[in-house]
Amino acid sequence: MQIQISQTRLELVEGDITEMSTDAIVNAANEYLQLGGGVAGAIRRKGGPAIQRECDLIGGTSVGGAVITTGGDLKAKYVIHAVGPQMGAGDEDAKLRKATLNSLKLADEKKLKSITFPAISTGIFGFPMERAAEIMLKTTIEYLSGKSRLERVVFCLLGTDAFNCFKTELSKNLPK
Repeated sequence: MQIQISQTRLELVEGDITEMSTDAIVNAANEYLQLGGGVAGAIRRKGGPAIQRECDLIGGTSVGGAVITTGGDLKAKYVIHAVGPQMGAGDEDAKLRKATLNSLKLADEKKLKSITFPAISTGIFGFPMERAAEIMLKTTIEYLSGKSRLERVVFCLLGTDAFNCFKTELSKNLPK
């Protein structure tokens, strides 16, 4: 599924984010930037040790923050590490909104043309998929309605359930 927002194509795909060839992919990171399991583990395995080395040099970032490293051996040139909230930590919606927005802003600051997101915080951090889809899509649509230079924003979703959830939310949030 895809829609156009200003000059940007917003797409939903089902698949493996580590196979995406956008300028950057987003890692659903932890505050310490340790590439453990889930999306981060898949990025570590396919991208090689260079990504973790750069993360170690950065040292970490706050919940809602986003930092950028090389893409290592991935098809994407860069990885944007966005720290989403853990359920139960408080103010989770605002923190997920901030992680999404900071990733988009960082991509624009680096003059990237394309970025791919996973469903941030919906794995071991326990964020409900429907809520994540609504927040991430609304934030992205609002951002792209402004002065972004991004040409393509992709949400790469693992599994049919996640894809269908984001598809339903995107249908509800289509720009008027």
